[in-house]
Amino acid sequence: MKTKIGIMGGTFDPIHLGHLILAEETRVHFNLDKVVFIPSGRPPHKNWDDITEPYDRYEMTLLATNDNPYFFVSTMEIEREGLTYTVDTIKRLKKENKDAEYYFITGADSLVDIYKWKNHEELLKLCKFVTVKRIGIPNSELENLIDKINKEHRDTAYLLTIPYIDISSTGIRNRVKRGKSIKYYVPEEVERYIKKKKLYIE
Repeated sequence: MKTKIGIMGGTFDPIHLGHLILAEETRVHFNLDKVVFIPSGRPPHKNWDDITEPYDRYEMTLLATNDNPYFFVSTMEIEREGLTYTVDTIKRLKKENKDAEYYFITGADSLVDIYKWKNHEELLKLCKFVTVKRIGIPNSELENLIDKINKEHRDTAYLLTIPYIDISSTGIRNRVKRGKSIKYYVPEEVERYIKKKKLYIE
C-alpha cells in the first residue's frame, strides 16, 4: 500500500487555526499517513518585501504543529534559492519517495488560478489536489473547475466540506498592526512568538 502524504504549502505569515483545521480534516478524510507543512521561500506571486523573514514563518509553523504527531514541517522551500514553484517541490518529493501518493492541500482562491501555475499540466499528474469552499468564490465556479480538472486528469481534484472559518493571515497581520487581540485566531505559542519578535508592527 502506498504511503499517503498531505502537503500544506503557503507563506504561513502567520499560520492560523484555519490552516490547522484544514490540514487535520484532510488527514482524517483521506486517511493520510502524515501532513507536511512547507513554508514558501520566495513565492512568484507575492511581493517579497511584504513577507516576514522565512525562518520566523518556519518557527511559527513549527510551534503551531508540534502537538500533532501527524504534522511535520519542512524547510525545503525556504532553503531553495530564487523563486519557489510548487511543481519543483512536488517533483523533489516524488524523487525522494517514489512510492508515496501526494495530496496538495490548498484554498479555493489558489486552485482557481491553477492553470496559471508553472507547469500546471505536469503538476496535476504528479499529485492530487484538495480544496475547500471559500466566501467570494461561487460554489458553481469551484465545482465546475474541479469537474474540468477531473475530466482532464482523472481522480485528481477533490472538494472537501468543512466548517467555514473566516480567518486569514492578512486579517491577523492587520489586527496586530491595530493593536487588537489575535487570541484564538492563532495557537497560543504562535501568539507569544509574534509578541516576542514584535512581528507585524509597523
